[in-house]
Amino acid sequence: MNDELANQVQQYQQLVIRYEALDHEIDTLIMAHGGTSEKMPADDLRRYRDLARERDELLNEMRFFEHQLNLDEDELS
Repeated sequence: MNDELANQVQQYQQLVIRYEALDHEIDTLIMAHGGTSEKMPADDLRRYRDLARERDELLNEMRFFEHQLNLDEDELS
């Protein structure tokens, strides 16, 4: 594996780790409010939306790397 490819794989792996951590944080926040964002106070709702937006951005970056690395969705499962 050349250095550039190894670097891209490492960046992708870091994105996945960050994505999973954000996803867990979002799940924890939602579950703390009965499993729905509708019951959240304004501060928590704002936090939830910020986390969800950041998670979406990470997902877009992950998809970019998946395309660059020619990763097939079936290979990721």
